[in-house]
Amino acid sequence: MSAGGGAGDRPAANPDPLLVACALRIEQAALRSAGRGPAGAHTLLRTGMGPRAAERALTRALDRPGMDRAAVLATGFCAGLVPGMHPGDLVVAEETRDPRGAVACTGSALLAEELARAAPGRTVHIGALTGSDHVVRGQERAQLRTTGAIAVDMESAATLRTAARGGSRPVAAVRVIVDAPEHELVRIGTVRGGISAFRVLRAVLPAFYEWHRSLLLPRR
Repeated sequence: MSAGGGAGDRPAANPDPLLVACALRIEQAALRSAGRGPAGAHTLLRTGMGPRAAERALTRALDRPGMDRAAVLATGFCAGLVPGMHPGDLVVAEETRDPRGAVACTGSALLAEELARAAPGRTVHIGALTGSDHVVRGQERAQLRTTGAIAVDMESAATLRTAARGGSRPVAAVRVIVDAPEHELVRIGTVRGGISAFRVLRAVLPAFYEWHRSLLLPRR
């Protein structure tokens, strides 16, 4: 179902909170610079880098009162695995996976549509997002691509696995590519790619709100 519709179709607010989780201070800064949005639109959690930090931080956050039905969206930067990807492209996970298992995401197609509206001109890729406990480069990147994953980051899989373990709740992951096979971090142009990814992450927060709002709309 499309997220579009008239004002009469829209609930005043989603009673279940939205928790947006990122790892790095620069990711947090990008999301904060986008503004707070509607009152109570989301809670922003910076987990720290790596899967263990993500799991610990999310466990604590979801143990707080009122968070038992919170939707969880993992976001931030990632490395693209598919040739032809560029810094500033967006990745929407259909599932997140790592050696500990896979988690299916909620409303990925709708989320991709909203991201395309929020960041016109940016390519939105949809597929499996794999997890790693370290920065992936070179041949290891190519090996991960053979598994069917389209991008890799260090926190999304752990974040969504922890969220799913706490009960039935909507989960999603959106990442902005900061490096790709032809644009690795070690190459000249890293700073430019990072600036591009920062601007895209700052622009897409409204798409997260629309995804969250859509969770209350009746399904046809």
